[in-house]
Amino acid sequence: MPDLARTVSFDDFRAAAKARLPRVLFDYIDGGSYAETTIKANAAAFRAVKLDQRVMIDVSAPDSGVTVAGQALPLPLIMAPVGFAGMYARRGEVQAARAAANAGVPFTLSTVSICSIEEVAQGAGTPPWFQLYMIKDRGYVAELLARAKSAGCPVLVLTADLQTPGARYRDVRSGMMRKPGLADWITRGVEGMGKLDWVRDVYLSGRPHAFGNLDGVLPRAADFHEAWAWIAANFDASLNWSDLDFIRTHWDGPIVLKGVMTLEDARLAAAHRLDAVVVSNHGGRQLDGAPATLDVLPRIAEAVSDKMDVIVDGGIASGLDMLKAMDHGANAVMAGKAWAFALAGFGEAGVAKLVDIWSAELKTAQTLAARLHLGR
Repeated sequence: MPDLARTVSFDDFRAAAKARLPRVLFDYIDGGSYAETTIKANAAAFRAVKLDQRVMIDVSAPDSGVTVAGQALPLPLIMAPVGFAGMYARRGEVQAARAAANAGVPFTLSTVSICSIEEVAQGAGTPPWFQLYMIKDRGYVAELLARAKSAGCPVLVLTADLQTPGARYRDVRSGMMRKPGLADWITRGVEGMGKLDWVRDVYLSGRPHAFGNLDGVLPRAADFHEAWAWIAANFDASLNWSDLDFIRTHWDGPIVLKGVMTLEDARLAAAHRLDAVVVSNHGGRQLDGAPATLDVLPRIAEAVSDKMDVIVDGGIASGLDMLKAMDHGANAVMAGKAWAFALAGFGEAGVAKLVDIWSAELKTAQTLAARLHLGR
């Protein structure tokens, strides 16, 4: 079994998740769309950045704090929305949100979470940021926003780049995005014998496995492919800038737009008075062949950072990467895959350790690069 005491890097957490999860879930977290060129480009862009090492400067008191969307944070980290996280560990979103709350960093709850807004807010003791996918049933969107507001969610993250699910080859092969046949069920049964910890913790003890935020509008799926079919049919590809009027009718807090990759869209977001944008290609899970987020971040930050906060996600695997993102113009980073792996491998304790590691790595990098303050 994976050993948390010996787990120190992104790759370690990934290996722990792979050892514990059924393939269908591991591949969902790990994979991207098509040939996965963008997911690789995201990571490669961070690895290619060089940091300037400085000496003979007083670096005895580095400050990692930033302010994003009106919130003061101890480090420039926001946990990105990740779907189905309640299938990675028992009531997984609650565990991850509780670890985030204890560390003082925001946790963003996905629309397609297993645990509901209310369960996460109560279980973590701190309401999450809420991520919204616009669905065609505007009445239900209004209900979701009312629930998020009632639960005390401080920030709304509108994800705009999933007009339709990307073609994710791994998820087709694993059976997540197609109706499983007899061979799939046999494979899953045999595989389950080697994943008994997950079977006991999640499959048997972690019910209900319904989508807590969509219960009542999304049929209780018998398998993942049915949920994906519903998403493809009900996520609204007509989403456009005029829909912000509808959202603002039902939401009066900060709004963050996730999925911005061009100067044109960033400037439009600023013109529509949004509070922040997330420079994001959905972790390489949507439009394969899109550029790495770190490559487009500097010009977007230069164009709009005087009007709104700029957050970046995609390829972030360490505290060093947080500093690199800040050096490229970000106010903070969003990271999803890393906490999903940590949760799958070790539950709440894994997520807590991941944040501790990244915080320490960031402070070390700030010290050696003489970056005493991160905010602009």
